[in-house]
Amino acid sequence: MLLEYAPGMSIDIRTCKEDEFAAGISPIWQYFSEEPKEEIVENFRRILPAGRINAAFDGDQVVGSASAYSFRMTIPGGPVPTAGITLVGVRPTHRRQGILSKLMKQLLEGAHEHGEPIAALWVAEETIYGRFGCGICSINGEIRIDRAHTHYRKHWEQALVARQVESKEALDSFRSVYEQVAPRSPGMLSRTRDWWEIRQLFDDPSARHGAGPLQRVLFEREGKPAGYALYSHHTEFVEGRSNSTLEVREAIGVDTAATAEVWRYLFDIDLIAQIHAEYMPIDHPLFFMLAEPRRLRLRAQDGIWLRLVDVEAALRARSFAAGEQLVLDVMDSFCPWNESCYRIEEGEVSRASGEADLRLDVRELASVFMGAFSFSQLHRAGLIEELRPGGIACADRLFATPVAPWCPEMF
Repeated sequence: MLLEYAPGMSIDIRTCKEDEFAAGISPIWQYFSEEPKEEIVENFRRILPAGRINAAFDGDQVVGSASAYSFRMTIPGGPVPTAGITLVGVRPTHRRQGILSKLMKQLLEGAHEHGEPIAALWVAEETIYGRFGCGICSINGEIRIDRAHTHYRKHWEQALVARQVESKEALDSFRSVYEQVAPRSPGMLSRTRDWWEIRQLFDDPSARHGAGPLQRVLFEREGKPAGYALYSHHTEFVEGRSNSTLEVREAIGVDTAATAEVWRYLFDIDLIAQIHAEYMPIDHPLFFMLAEPRRLRLRAQDGIWLRLVDVEAALRARSFAAGEQLVLDVMDSFCPWNESCYRIEEGEVSRASGEADLRLDVRELASVFMGAFSFSQLHRAGLIEELRPGGIACADRLFATPVAPWCPEMF
């Protein structure tokens, strides 16, 4: 794809070849005040095929790029193929030339060709991605609680055995826990063995930001993995007393009882003044387990964003409440193959003709798709048009989910 951006000059936008990998992922790094070390580049090679890197070439120089991992992400209804949008950036020398729009168009067309009905991403700037049809679809929680206020409302029997493990053992045991939880938790992503090795369990000293080594703790129930915790100590003493923080990277249990024990272990670690975790589901059971939930000092912000690459396929993969019928008129100027009316009836989805109940842009459909937000919320914000009285209420019932979507990691 050639993009004219100045008289007599053009930008070539295409997927990268294998020997262009390092250059292909380079444009974004300057915005984060670093150059990727050779080890980092090689790690990316293990989880990101060069053919999923869309790059803008000005001659031999890569001036912009947008890439996509191949995931399976859980939606209400089960895991579906997903393009994990990442490493998006354009060099300042080439901004405002339409390069990013072309990159995103090629990336989404590629996801469509790969049979990925949805794409997911974390956004650095919200105003950038809305114009490409992406919508916020989850709320991410951050907690910081003083250890003195971590007592539970009720007593949980100690049924798990905790032990510290090395990365090699964690690779299999932690994966078995995660793979029990992810298929039933909207927003969670599939993780390959390589992903576990270099993203979850890899401990890069240069990325610790003052904290100590990564600790890996396995929790077993009757000899079988039932939970795990990844954390590090950020040690500080003030006037002879500990003001240290336990930085929790990830803490997961296979069920409520296991989750309670994993967090009880973290709360009870000695010489810790406070516990901090950035990526928490907004409906985490801790909010009702704790006697003083206000002490969590919850800070909520947008989590993952969603782009419906193939609206019909995405709706067909989703589960819906029974006994409802709805017709959605979906607008999508960026991916026009999606523009249509869609009928949802008794769990079946089909293209429809005739009168619709609601009219909305694909961005708004992305926001309600996972169940974090309701049609009513977006309607009150003036973002959805109700064409039939009762259509909004019907849509809310149809798309309701019991569990809030949550992605436990940034990618």
